[in-house]
Amino acid sequence: MAKTIKELTQDLLQAPSACKEVKEAAQNYLDAAGTEKEADAATAYVKELEADIMPIDTLIAFAESEGGAKVFGPDKTKEVAQHAKDIKAAGAVYCDCPACAAVEEILKKKEEMLQ
Repeated sequence: MAKTIKELTQDLLQAPSACKEVKEAAQNYLDAAGTEKEADAATAYVKELEADIMPIDTLIAFAESEGGAKVFGPDKTKEVAQHAKDIKAAGAVYCDCPACAAVEEILKKKEEMLQ
């Protein structure tokens, strides 16, 4: 059974790779659910989700950069870059970290959120 937007949002909130801004937007959306503020919170949440999801080519470029080496470490950055290339070859469009995976699934339901 497919997860609900609320369940996916909870997954996103638990993802260590999720940034502070997307976590704030996620929590605001959950807090506004069922209130007169829900539509505005949903719009802000979708905007943040779209800004934060990492395209696979961006991940590859970052992992192969000095910045990627600083974030992942010199050995891990090579693994991340290779993993990203492998999943791209298999058809991935976005990073598959827990945060991006949750964001991708939530964005598939954005029309439902923005009704």
